Amino acid sequence: MDWCWQATIPFQTAVNISRGRRACAMRHLMNEPNSELKTPYAHGIWFAHGVRAAFSVPGLILASAFVGFAGLARDAGLTLAQTVFMTGMVWALPGKVVLVGAIMTGASLPAAAFAVALSSVRLGPMVVALTPEMRTPATRKWVLYLLSHFVAVTSWVLAMDRLKHVPRPMRTTYYGGLGSTLVLFNMGVVAVVYLIAAQLPPALSAALFFLTPLYFVTSLWGSAREKAGQLAMVFGLLLGPVFHLLTPGFDLLATGLVAGGAAFGIHILAQRRQAA
Repeated sequence: MDWCWQATIPFQTAVNISRGRRACAMRHLMNEPNSELKTPYAHGIWFAHGVRAAFSVPGLILASAFVGFAGLARDAGLTLAQTVFMTGMVWALPGKVVLVGAIMTGASLPAAAFAVALSSVRLGPMVVALTPEMRTPATRKWVLYLLSHFVAVTSWVLAMDRLKHVPRPMRTTYYGGLGSTLVLFNMGVVAVVYLIAAQLPPALSAALFFLTPLYFVTSLWGSAREKAGQLAMVFGLLLGPVFHLLTPGFDLLATGLVAGGAAFGIHILAQRRQAA
């Protein structure tokens, strides 16, 4: 036990005694969540923390984007059951949009499956980055496989920002609460909006749909750990329209390679200059 808590001094008194004791008090408060590991309901407590984290501004913006998706799916001729099932199984919004687009154009099943898989390749690096943050020597592989289904930009950004405040043994439980709540809540949103989509103005549905890309940009900018990440985003925003005109079929790939490569090169040069 820390020395400032051994005496029978009230917390407020200990805080007011000296700077050293104030620092000790703050250290106690920062470590206070770890005390929940000793309770028999530790997993339930941290699962609830994850559920609560889902009801945040990013989570609400994501839900608003699913309003537009529900209208899109209804216009494409999907049934309510198909739309809700797609929301839970495909989950990442761009993949669902690609699938609905393939349905509307009459693409074959293999072509639609390939398009959705290709749009989901971007989630691979997110899973690779998130897994070490959650894994412990005792974590079972099937748990990580299950949790990887919940990985999308919103849950990934929230997790990467908040997992550092969660005790490592509880991180899979926390992310399970966060990811499952986002999925189930938005399945409910899609079901409700599907039933009332005919009453929404088309302009409103389109505007709500584009809230998600705006959130992606602002969230990724704020969560970037290196300046190189922000620099890559600036390069990408500038080069995207250029490559769309030059190489319409490969604009995203070309933008990512050039913008990301340029930002990485500048980052390496900056590190070498600092080392010198």
